[in-house]
Amino acid sequence: MTSVDRVQPAVSADDFIKGLWRENPVFVQVLGMCPVLAVTNSGINALAMGLATTFVLVLSNTLVSLLRRAIPRQVRIATFILIIASFVTVVDYLIQALSLELHRALGAFISLIVVNCLILGRAEAFASKNTVLRSILDGLGMGLGFTFALLCLGGVREILGSGALFGIALFPAGFQPWIVMLLPSGGFFTLGLWLLLFNYLRARRLEERGEAQGVVP
Repeated sequence: MTSVDRVQPAVSADDFIKGLWRENPVFVQVLGMCPVLAVTNSGINALAMGLATTFVLVLSNTLVSLLRRAIPRQVRIATFILIIASFVTVVDYLIQALSLELHRALGAFISLIVVNCLILGRAEAFASKNTVLRSILDGLGMGLGFTFALLCLGGVREILGSGALFGIALFPAGFQPWIVMLLPSGGFFTLGLWLLLFNYLRARRLEERGEAQGVVP
């Protein structure tokens, strides 16, 4: 009996929730750093890249799970990449159809979704070993967690770098934008601050949980 033929665990909300916080792809696993740093100079770019990645992640997880018993182990990685590349092509054409300006802003990073270690990692580590429903929830949770992280960076960088959010001005005309936030160095700086905050909150939560368990008789 192979691993995919064993009894699968029941579907649970944790399949979805874990990607939003406990195993967040950016703030915990630190995956997909190329688009995280490159396209988060504005909120709309961050949102578009996050949703595109979520689309590819959910559909590739679904198809990998459906075909998990039919894909030979010797060619599973090549097959996963082919599946992911097919959905990335769909996303590329959809973005072109919706907005050429947005497509130009995202540039080559749309195509680079194919080699995003987050998507291939979920296909190999989760979708190829679990049912379709669990794989969909896993992909959706991880994708939305990735989108949330991109928006955290993109929102801060656009607000400080141009005084706006999603193109809507937030400050009076006299506001002096921090141009450095729109440059690559601003991406590294903002990511570092978010990681610091996220790790601090996680440490506090673990500390409080440990104290609570210590009080219990």
